[in-house]
Amino acid sequence: MLVDALVACICIYQSNLRTPLLPAQAEPLPWRLPTTAEGRNPHTKVQVADDRLRFDFNLADRDSYASTDLHFVDSAGAPTLVDLTRYSSVELVAKCKPANSLTMNIPTLDEQFSQRGNLLTYPTPVTYFACTEQGVRNKLSLAHLSIPQWWFDLLKRDIARQTFKLDHVPKIGFGTSSQSPRNVDSYAEITELSLNGRDYRYIAALAVWLMASGLGFAVWLFIAHSRALVASLNSQLKQDLPFMAYRQLTLEPYRDKEKAAVLRFIATNYANTELDLEAVVAETGVNRKKVNELLKAELGLTFSTYLNKLRLTEAARLLADRGSATVAEIAYSVGYANVSYFNKLFKDEYGCTPKAFRSLTVPPGDGAEPAPETATTD
Repeated sequence: MLVDALVACICIYQSNLRTPLLPAQAEPLPWRLPTTAEGRNPHTKVQVADDRLRFDFNLADRDSYASTDLHFVDSAGAPTLVDLTRYSSVELVAKCKPANSLTMNIPTLDEQFSQRGNLLTYPTPVTYFACTEQGVRNKLSLAHLSIPQWWFDLLKRDIARQTFKLDHVPKIGFGTSSQSPRNVDSYAEITELSLNGRDYRYIAALAVWLMASGLGFAVWLFIAHSRALVASLNSQLKQDLPFMAYRQLTLEPYRDKEKAAVLRFIATNYANTELDLEAVVAETGVNRKKVNELLKAELGLTFSTYLNKLRLTEAARLLADRGSATVAEIAYSVGYANVSYFNKLFKDEYGCTPKAFRSLTVPPGDGAEPAPETATTD
């Protein structure tokens, strides 16, 4: 359980993705600012440091906008498309002067109608976030981006087709909105910029580990229980030796002739299915009450309990010998005419069925592990 808990903590921790986008060359998603040829926004002066992205701007009229784009690049510095489907949100701290409402846009290539390299033809879902002079932390859900109407109008696309997939993303852009102030020197500063998500491969690995661990524990528990049961059954067999009929007949003769007669008669005739207390009384001449008193004093058992003990113990010995006799044949040989009744009494006595007992116990003189018994029809 401790190992499982440790593995669960590690997998859950590793499954939480957090990919920083600052500084600009941070792995695994390095980026660069656009060049002049790529259309750098003329209203924006951009400054990049290791821990922050800042752009200064002054919007002259309502149609003006300011923005900065983070173009993803490969290891050689060439533009590339990246897959952001593993991520669920973008987290950042936004600080502006004056307070402002900014946008984040993420264009993504659509293989059906986008023209590679022409970003205007890429669906560009957008979201808005707050920005104050004191700084505000924003967590922007990538599942709640929406493609603006102007893009559908410009490309004459069906506005109802709002679906997109962030699997071929060339850049992430940040810019002003329609509510940004005009004719005033402004700046926006973004820090602690990161992509967050969940890598479900670790969750799947955890599920596989827990299933394998549970199965291993179940197997271990079954083996341990089987070994404990084998040890218990063999121990009980040894403890029951004094009750076995063939042992009882070799005991030193009792001085009490009535006691000796009763014990010898039962030990000799226990396998008789007709044997009962009345038969013992008739054969030995000892009255009914005296028979029970003798057995109670000598063995601490009543007549019926002692008779069942003899029969079941002898049945256990025969089963442990692993002879060719079936369970039904053994039941008949020790005095039980009803096999179901024998099975019930045997399970009450030994905690398992006769078949299970035969496969679990070690034959006398055999120190090897018991092999599973081939099932027979009783």
